[in-house]
Amino acid sequence: MRALLAPQPPSISYLSPTRTTKARNIFHWKIQTSLRLSSINGGCSIRSRSMCLNVRSALDSATIDQIGLPESDIRNPSVSPSYRSWKLPKPNQTVLDAQARVCTGPTQTKPLGEEQALKVLDTILRSAKGELKDEEEVSKAQLGAFFAGMTIRANTFPEATQWSDGERLAMNKFWPLLVRVLPPDVLFVADPEGSIMGIGGSVGPHYVGNGPTEMRLVGALREVLEGGHLGYEEVQGVLRDALPLKLEDKKSAGVSESLLSAFLIGQRMNRETDRELKAYCLAFDDELGPQPVADVRSLTHYGEPYDGNTRYFRNTLFVAAVRSCYSESCLLHGVEWMPPKPSLFRGAVDREASSCAHYLCSAFVLCSVLSKYTPWGGVTEEQMLKFMGANTQLSPLQATKLLEDEGVGFAYLSQREAHPSLHSIIGLREHIKKRPPLATSEKVQQLVRAQGREAMVAGFYHEGYEEPLLMLMRRRGVHSGLVVKGEEGALSMTAKSRSVNASKGLPVNYCSGFRSLSATSALGLDGVSRENFNFVIDAKDYGFEPTDTPRTDRSIFLALVLEPEISSSTTPPLPHTFFPNNSSGDKRHFMVSKNIELGLAALRGEKGPAYDRIVLNAGIVDHLLGCDGAEDIFSAMDRAREAIDSGKALNRLLNYIRISHKVK
Repeated sequence: MRALLAPQPPSISYLSPTRTTKARNIFHWKIQTSLRLSSINGGCSIRSRSMCLNVRSALDSATIDQIGLPESDIRNPSVSPSYRSWKLPKPNQTVLDAQARVCTGPTQTKPLGEEQALKVLDTILRSAKGELKDEEEVSKAQLGAFFAGMTIRANTFPEATQWSDGERLAMNKFWPLLVRVLPPDVLFVADPEGSIMGIGGSVGPHYVGNGPTEMRLVGALREVLEGGHLGYEEVQGVLRDALPLKLEDKKSAGVSESLLSAFLIGQRMNRETDRELKAYCLAFDDELGPQPVADVRSLTHYGEPYDGNTRYFRNTLFVAAVRSCYSESCLLHGVEWMPPKPSLFRGAVDREASSCAHYLCSAFVLCSVLSKYTPWGGVTEEQMLKFMGANTQLSPLQATKLLEDEGVGFAYLSQREAHPSLHSIIGLREHIKKRPPLATSEKVQQLVRAQGREAMVAGFYHEGYEEPLLMLMRRRGVHSGLVVKGEEGALSMTAKSRSVNASKGLPVNYCSGFRSLSATSALGLDGVSRENFNFVIDAKDYGFEPTDTPRTDRSIFLALVLEPEISSSTTPPLPHTFFPNNSSGDKRHFMVSKNIELGLAALRGEKGPAYDRIVLNAGIVDHLLGCDGAEDIFSAMDRAREAIDSGKALNRLLNYIRISHKVK
């Protein structure tokens, strides 16, 4: 069996072809690690050789010279303390933690206990009275999201996830006070029909908003807060009227942030219909005018989750460089930073507990402090490209030229440049806490068209969203579509063996998709001319040895928490003492630098887990999308290896960094 696809594949297949791949090692280039382990008195201690990471940890001087850019143009991590814009106001953590519990689905919601509910409502009351300032202030967006969650739960959720007794007691105590200080738009969201709270119930039924934009939004929101759904045109009308939202300047385009956040999270809590998702997906296609058309024979649109990876190696940028070597052009899109990925340190403590158990207590204290001040988010393609010195402010037309360039063949577009209206609500999305419908639809964007065949690939995590994503791809009219449940919900398929204790649901490396059997656009196909498939990929079936996926968070945890050498009996120093340059930028760029380090080592031919994952993901995608020359899956893998071992893929990436500054 040399091909995964068959005319009538089973619902989920585990296929087992047999072949052993040969290892080639043309390039010999070792990345110097910044950490070394040592055992002291039977304990766990780690020393650092070089804690001041900069771009040279990923790009050596010869590589920088090859790019042709002065070092001053390569991003210095100490310049910016965070990828998150400093202009964005931070949400109140007490209310945000509550939103994480109550602003989710009918079965996932976790009602608040009385103590937490009392604390949350007391915080909202004190904020509304002006007693809290800066980071402690509860934002309008948080108020809208929190009360929308409470209203939808009261109106439509099953008994198990409706209000708890503790929530009712807390609301009975605080609502008579809150109704006196909350603005009318929030009172409307909290009790739109005057049937929930009792006191102050006259505001909601008569509220119409301020101006025509809010009037449309209020009308739509009434339906959403009752658990209802909207039509395609209605959703698009609300989005186009309300956006862009100038949240950074605390000025909106004529719409209340409370109402907009309630609308976005409400639609997600009600689980969007296909027509609602289509509206989100297509609403801003023409924001900058018609999409440019690239003169390429094949173009794959990559839709990674915009909030990035916080734990594992993110390989799509390097896969794109590989696939471009054999004329499979790739367009990546995303953002520099996107919520709601949690702070690095909260998860890092738990994950390192087994290896450094005796140190956990003091490490936890430090991480608890750091987590309040480090809104890192996940590693994204834009962060990596910016770190390496590439231009990340390209227009769709400029991206088209890079796709057509014979020495490049791939491109990255930032949402900031391609969809400024959607980019304007990144700050609001942080205050919503949970992912809105846009988190799904933004992965299925078609920012550039191609004269030849087009395909789309998107990552997902939560079961149930694979079919909506494929539905959106079909609506886009592409020839082939593929969704992948990679690690962290990203596109990265792994060579790691599946644990017998793996969580329920679809396993990692699950793939589902379609490809058309016609050279014409798939938009008008009737299903007979389209081949559907789904598989679970097991890397060892294709000659890969099972290996753990490279981690980008573990080295960060060890560097920050265990450097300088700290015994289990000492108290961790304050965060600013950890780096010789005393630079918060150093702390925030470890994960990005490590991801680049892994990717560049692989593209230079260094065999190992990162190399295997790049080859695996390139070959599987080529085969499942029906790309020319990939009918045989092993040939597809060999083609990807040759692109790396010949040095072509690395040259493509270096060319991109250099030419992205010159394209007009």
